[in-house]
Amino acid sequence: MPNFDLIIRNGTIATASESYKADIGIRDGRIVAIGEALTGADEVVDATGKLVLPGGIDSHVHISQPSGPGIVMADDFESATRAAAFGGNSTVMPYCLQQKGESLRTVLKDYHALAQGNCHIDHSFHLIISDPTESVLGQELPALFANGYTSFKVFMTYEGMALDDYEMLSVLEVAREAGALVQIHAENYDAIRFLTDRLERAGKTAPHFHGRSRPIPVEREATHRAISLAELIDVPIMIVHVSNREAMEEIRRAQMRGLKVMGETCPQYLVLTESDMDRPGTEGAKYVCSPPPRDHASQEACWEGLQRGVFSVFSSDHCPFRYEDEAGKLAPKGRSSFRWVPNGIPGIETRLPILFSEGVVKGRISLEQFVALTATNHAKIYGLSGKGSIAVGYDADIAIWDPELKRPIQQAGLHHGADYTPFEGIEITGWPVSLLVRGNFIVREGELVGAKGEGRYLPRAKPFQSRPL
Repeated sequence: MPNFDLIIRNGTIATASESYKADIGIRDGRIVAIGEALTGADEVVDATGKLVLPGGIDSHVHISQPSGPGIVMADDFESATRAAAFGGNSTVMPYCLQQKGESLRTVLKDYHALAQGNCHIDHSFHLIISDPTESVLGQELPALFANGYTSFKVFMTYEGMALDDYEMLSVLEVAREAGALVQIHAENYDAIRFLTDRLERAGKTAPHFHGRSRPIPVEREATHRAISLAELIDVPIMIVHVSNREAMEEIRRAQMRGLKVMGETCPQYLVLTESDMDRPGTEGAKYVCSPPPRDHASQEACWEGLQRGVFSVFSSDHCPFRYEDEAGKLAPKGRSSFRWVPNGIPGIETRLPILFSEGVVKGRISLEQFVALTATNHAKIYGLSGKGSIAVGYDADIAIWDPELKRPIQQAGLHHGADYTPFEGIEITGWPVSLLVRGNFIVREGELVGAKGEGRYLPRAKPFQSRPL
């Protein structure tokens, strides 16, 4: 009887701490051996010249999420997880959005139904808290935390979602007591409303003015305030999708003071700029997201945050809408003003290739840092046991990369539900060519071989990072 179901031979394995050449033996969906010249398998895959990396974990994605009257997201769970798999990801963490008046349990039931039987890769859910009623704070959240929903997100902006400071403190207090990790979208809602009204009165409604309505001080102030509120309660937080130096420096100062404040950035803040929103006609709507892309100095600051460990994770903030669609970017109200353009861009498939090409290949970060930022740290921070690394006993979630493969990002070659990519034409060196989830090929040599429904839901433990000081 063979010792292994599968051996991956002659590849260069990379973890968050080291890189080395070895074989990997897989049995019953787990890594059971790492060594030289392993033998005795039903199948052997030759990875000579390839990198063998942990499957990526994208801990910030929006899938099938309600987005306002008449607006429909471009990805359901089938298309989003298919695209994620082609991008080298083995796990995604979408959000379950609570709207005003909704029960969290009902929201979770609905999202589980959408995901059930449709996912190509594994998934776990964050909660979005927009209506922190007494029953939500006193009953639903503590019970859900105990059932493995150990992280949630709160917003400091957007109509119907922004929490005031009192509500923020109330939610943070519950998180501290239950041991949950809080993600915060940090932008000042009132400042954005004020600037938006002023721009519209002046007739400045083109997509380019989306960036003017949310300048850097709006993000910096909210980041500082979020950190201050978390410090009052003594609860760890993650500031998500940081776009500039000023906000990054707020996080770094908090970390230097010993506070448990983590940061995240995204591909759009490394390779896009505000000038992309200034393209002719309505073309700039393709790049509208929040926070918006900034300038080249902000790009360098975000790279610095990745290099110095200010940012613990690198996520996509995948939030896809079709462009040529009245239920997407070119909705009738969206044509009238940037205020109404659906907010978000696709990126679930291009996150890892962009960071590998722009970061590892160009010498900005090491291969080990790449693994930490895209897989290992996500698993540690969000309590995904047995995920995010290549080690004996871990799930065999493995992406095989061709580090020499060169080709541009093109919409025609992507697998998401959107009809465009904001990263069109960016030249990439290094692409994932195969992906295994729990030892099963989902993508093999650039072809989808795994059926939808193979992905599983992952309950999570309380992460160490969520413990207060």
